[in-house]
Amino acid sequence: MGHGGLIQNSSDFILLGLLGHSRAQQFLFGMVLTIAFTALVGNALMILLIQLDLRLHTPMYFLLSQLSLMDAMLVSTTVPKMAADYLTGNKSISPAGCGFQIFFLLTLGGGECFLLAAMSYDRYVAVCHPLRYPMLMSWPLCLRMTMGSWFLGAADGLMQAVVALSFPFCSRREIDHFFCEAPTLVRLACADTSVFENVMYFCCVLMLLVPFCLILTSYSLILAAVLHMRSTEARKKAFATCSSHVAVVGLFYGAAIFIYIRPKSYRSAHHDKVVSAFYSILTPMLNPLIYSLRNSEVKGALRKNLKKRQLQCTQGAFPSFRLFPGQRVNPQQQEAGAGSLQGSYTVLTGLATASPPSSVVEAVTEHSLSIHTKQWEDKLGPVHL
Repeated sequence: MGHGGLIQNSSDFILLGLLGHSRAQQFLFGMVLTIAFTALVGNALMILLIQLDLRLHTPMYFLLSQLSLMDAMLVSTTVPKMAADYLTGNKSISPAGCGFQIFFLLTLGGGECFLLAAMSYDRYVAVCHPLRYPMLMSWPLCLRMTMGSWFLGAADGLMQAVVALSFPFCSRREIDHFFCEAPTLVRLACADTSVFENVMYFCCVLMLLVPFCLILTSYSLILAAVLHMRSTEARKKAFATCSSHVAVVGLFYGAAIFIYIRPKSYRSAHHDKVVSAFYSILTPMLNPLIYSLRNSEVKGALRKNLKKRQLQCTQGAFPSFRLFPGQRVNPQQQEAGAGSLQGSYTVLTGLATASPPSSVVEAVTEHSLSIHTKQWEDKLGPVHL
């Protein structure tokens, strides 16, 4: 079967795409690529920051790193194929490729639904039961919720991908979309798909509305707790903690409910494509921006790491050590001395930042640093960090 001037395999599907080739739509294509690249960089940066900064090694930020991973994978599932189709004109996709797209999209989308519910529980415990947070939101529970989110998403994705591809398809295999999506693919089947469509609808209700109800319950309890707070400062902090998560939930669930839970009579291929682009490309870009701009800890970690990298670039190696006036130590001795002192400094300051700030920790750190500095000054002369 030929399409777009290229010979295609008769079993392949044809993705009609999101954009045409007019000048205005070429500009939109450039914007889509820019948004996708920003989403990948932003989510990768978020994951890197959470890994590098010890202060962000908490259940809340671990869940956030999983959200960033899902968003980065979601963009990678749809945009490269869409861009290749647009640039080469070869819009075909094999049944296996179509199945993989359906599987990964539903795995990541379904997993994100449950992950957002887990994040809302985390915020509920942090605001309503802060003293019991280590027990109610322990690391084992956090890991179980994360693994459960991935597993439930993968189970739904595998079931829908296998069943959707098991139907016989008519000779016209054109999918009016820019990626394979189960509801769109089923419309091409030459068999009765009503049972599968009802099951698919039921799964979508479970995957979307059950986590959404849990999120609404969590934030209703949070709102009730915040309104009973006497301190204005505490109210502001609680609202700031949760507002970014509420914004992400609104963006993701609004688009997903529009796509999967609308009645059939209200569906339009054009609207489906636009909203799918919103939740699969635009929302993954907005998530890291929302969390970084509205989260002081993330902004602090970013500033800290940027300053650290800038300091390393400007300082370079440590200053030369002198045993006697006019005499330098050999490179091995200098490297050993500087490395030991810097290692002591890193460990001590890391302990100070990992624990709650207190005068005792600061005093111990200052005293320990002075002892290590004095020891190396006795051996190598004046030492400067």
